[in-house]
Amino acid sequence: MPAHDDRHLFEMLNLEGAQAGLSWITILRKRDHYRRAFANWDAAKIARFGAKDFARLMADAGIVRNRLKVRATIGNARAFLKARREFGSFDRYLWQFVGSAPLQNRRRARRNVPARTPESDAMSRDLKQRGFRFVGSTICYAFMQAVGMVNDHVASCFRHAELSRPAP
Repeated sequence: MPAHDDRHLFEMLNLEGAQAGLSWITILRKRDHYRRAFANWDAAKIARFGAKDFARLMADAGIVRNRLKVRATIGNARAFLKARREFGSFDRYLWQFVGSAPLQNRRRARRNVPARTPESDAMSRDLKQRGFRFVGSTICYAFMQAVGMVNDHVASCFRHAELSRPAP
C-alpha cells in the first residue's frame, strides 16, 4: 500500500538497510525491538544519539549489531531531517522519484521482477549525495516495493488489481 507518513518511510528505509545481507524475516522479528531501540523512529531524537547511545545499541541483542549499520541509521536521521527541511516532507522528496504516484507494473511472473530500476538507481544516487548510507539501488527498489511506490504484484494476483485502482 502506498505509504506517505514520514516516520514510517524513515523506518522502512532504515530497516531495508539493516536487512542487507540478511533474511527479511530476521528483521521482521526484530522490528518491534528496533522501534524501542531507535526512539520509535523519531529522527530528531536519533540524530542526537551520541557515544553512549551507540554503545547501548551495540550491546542490544534485539537489533542487528553491525557497527556500520548502526552508525548509518544515526547518520540517516540527520540526513532525513535535512531532506525534510528542504522538501517540506520526506514523503514529497521520495515520491518525486516515481512522479508522485505508484508505478504500475504488469509482470507475469515473480522471476520478471527486477532487483533494481532506473528509478531506484536515481533514488540511490540522490540519497547517497545527501549523506544517507545503506541505500544502494537494490535496497532502494526493495524499499519502493515495501512502501507502495511500485506495484510489483504479478498481474494475476488479486492485490495487483486492488493496488492498480486510483485512490478514492
